[in-house]
Amino acid sequence: MASLFMTPVTALSGIGPAKAEQLKKLGVTTVGELLRLYPRSYEDWSKPVSIAQAQEGDTCCIRARVVSCAKPAYIRKNMTLYKFTVSDGEDYMLLSFFNTLFVYEQLKRGGEFLFYGTVRKTDRGTEMSTPKLLASGTPHIRPIYQQTNTLKSSHIEKAMQQAVRMLPERVNDTIPAAVREEYGLCDLKYALENIHFPKDGEALETARRRLVFEELMILETGVCLKGSERLTKKPVHISRDYTKEYISLLPYKLTGAQNRVIKECVNDMQTAAHPMNRLIQGDVGSGKTAVAAAVCYTAAKNGLQCAFMVPTEILAAQHYETLSGIFRDTDIKLELLTGSTKPAEKERIYRELIDGETDIVIGTHALISENVEFKNLGLVITDEQHRFGVGQRAALTSKGEAPHVIVMSATPIPRTLALMLFGDLELSVIDELPPGRQKVNTYCVDGGLRERIYKFMKKHIDEGRQCYIICPLVEQNDTELNSAQEYAESLKDTVLGGCRICVLHGRMSAAEKDRIMGLFAGGEADILVSTTVVEVGVNVPNAVIMLIENAERFGLSQLHQLRGRVGRGTAQSYCIMVTDNTSPVTQERLGVMCRTNNGFVIADEDLRLRGPGDFFGSRQHGLPEFRLVKTSDMVNIESARQAARRILAADPLLEDKENAPLLFEVRRLFPIASS
Repeated sequence: MASLFMTPVTALSGIGPAKAEQLKKLGVTTVGELLRLYPRSYEDWSKPVSIAQAQEGDTCCIRARVVSCAKPAYIRKNMTLYKFTVSDGEDYMLLSFFNTLFVYEQLKRGGEFLFYGTVRKTDRGTEMSTPKLLASGTPHIRPIYQQTNTLKSSHIEKAMQQAVRMLPERVNDTIPAAVREEYGLCDLKYALENIHFPKDGEALETARRRLVFEELMILETGVCLKGSERLTKKPVHISRDYTKEYISLLPYKLTGAQNRVIKECVNDMQTAAHPMNRLIQGDVGSGKTAVAAAVCYTAAKNGLQCAFMVPTEILAAQHYETLSGIFRDTDIKLELLTGSTKPAEKERIYRELIDGETDIVIGTHALISENVEFKNLGLVITDEQHRFGVGQRAALTSKGEAPHVIVMSATPIPRTLALMLFGDLELSVIDELPPGRQKVNTYCVDGGLRERIYKFMKKHIDEGRQCYIICPLVEQNDTELNSAQEYAESLKDTVLGGCRICVLHGRMSAAEKDRIMGLFAGGEADILVSTTVVEVGVNVPNAVIMLIENAERFGLSQLHQLRGRVGRGTAQSYCIMVTDNTSPVTQERLGVMCRTNNGFVIADEDLRLRGPGDFFGSRQHGLPEFRLVKTSDMVNIESARQAARRILAADPLLEDKENAPLLFEVRRLFPIASS
């Protein structure tokens, strides 16, 4: 099918430059890419039900004949209502359409049709509002595609019909025949035909099962190939473990989990056959920074330089202060390098790094500047790794010969998914919180309690504490939501009106964000009204209340990260989630937050309720997003991993002719795999 990836979509009838530009927004420029644009859902017209069978709220297909047509009703300017009564021979149903003269002209002539829509049961009987309709013919399952402003699903459907007809008789299959036979999978041509235009429900499931397996297998293959280059490099081994010496510097005792993860990292640097490549996962407040400091200390004492990269200047400054305090009475030399470091200071840091005078440098993206060179870079750490692109992390690592690498994340990832997303990394989990870490009391309430919440916040502010308020938007462009700026203005008319309020949002410059956050961290503001830019890495022990507006708009893992901004001191802290959404799904999701503070439990629930999707931005890892995989498909991970690893064991570079289609897909989907 490689040739179809060379055929532009404009080769299809009806796809001109304008529609091609819209398809490009969906990641489609060729016919091959179009075939891989799977439907987001389906309309099942294949099994019409009777009017009596249709229940309130059902979205279904009903075959019926038009029996009466009411005169058009002009409701208001530019709004015309058309009503019809249809019957399936036993019951009647009322249909209503708005501003659809062509439908009126079609239905008033009578005849039998298929109607697809959502059923309502009212005192007038069974109704459908603006259903889709089809002149009675062969019922089928219709694909529904992601749309853009001007490119409708129906446009894509027509183009897809042509694309499917262009498939050759024998399609080069991504999954080798032996693997398909072992796992009972259909071939690629059948899968593509039936994922778009399924013959029936069974054919759709057969196609979907195969393509899900393919997604997982390609992901595992790409991850393994991505990590294979590391396996050819020889690591710089350290000769001595300085962990005990490091521990003696601390004013507190490390947890068992921290000690275990430090030991895993040091053991890698002492004995592993390849450079360390380890993901350290730790829940909010689990002490990842102390672990990173321990590994840096041992590396530096063995003569290796360390680079510690974080996403924001304020987080870099916090880490610098923390490590400076720990290493105060040692011979370890630290530097802080960020975008706002003064030019003369930067020049000095550059010079001392290349001369080997600096042991540990902590910084932001400034560390990947071409001016930064090291004498002996041996350890690279990236904190909050999902905030960095794969290219940024690679740029820092390339500044050493074969440095050991640690990536850290406070975004808990279900182990099942982590094995796929980070198959080239060893996984360490800090699954224990330090003694005294406060549990954050969490509540979910509706907007009617907002005045009481404000009074509760005012009480704590009067006691010298601080509070966060999180809003989903920056500007007012949704009548249901308040932007951070407008929300802050509205507080002036409440009991919080006399408080010192500052606003933080993603459209501010980095310098302005750091200035505002610095004000809040320094105690010069009582309330920080913010979007989710405050989610990662900010440490303000005096903040005790996290109020999250429109909480239903956030994923569970994101809510947990926001909650982690409070409870960092000794005072009891609170997270209050406000939502007026009463749907059972929303209440179930937010109920998880109220029941547990365990980020890994929350991540598992997030995976169960939302599915993997593009899990917190897998594109940031240089990985393709899942298009079909859902939570229930996680059971297939191990089978797909085994299949991928067996193929690579027999053909490490995928040079065999049979594996060429698999290599093509891996290179197409993994930017790093083609380099």
